[in-house]
Amino acid sequence: MVGFQTTRLPEGFELAPDGSEVRPLLKLSGGSFAHCTLSSLCTSVAVNHETVDEIWFFISGRGEMWRRQGDREEVVEVGPGVCLTIPRGTRFQFRNTGGKPLHSLIATMPPWPGSHEAMRVEGRWPSTL
Repeated sequence: MVGFQTTRLPEGFELAPDGSEVRPLLKLSGGSFAHCTLSSLCTSVAVNHETVDEIWFFISGRGEMWRRQGDREEVVEVGPGVCLTIPRGTRFQFRNTGGKPLHSLIATMPPWPGSHEAMRVEGRWPSTL
């Protein structure tokens, strides 16, 4: 049996492989949860995950998310209340198009294994990070 866990959003952050600020929260055997911040008018590095699936829920700010799977490609506007998936093998990149930080919550399944998971790929936009 796994015990209860409780945490608060940490002030410090880790630099994600895509250049965004990530604050890991909690994890269980099936997945992990993190808070992500992309500063105003910044564009992430494009990456691909080979072994994890993710669900992103945007809580504040404005931006765009690019996703590509084989021949399927799309750019969606993101902001408060938008939720999207990034299945393993999907190339993706996001950018902040507003004047305030872009914040999201990310569920990763299975749990995030470490920075080696994110492989840099050619993106939709030039990265600013």
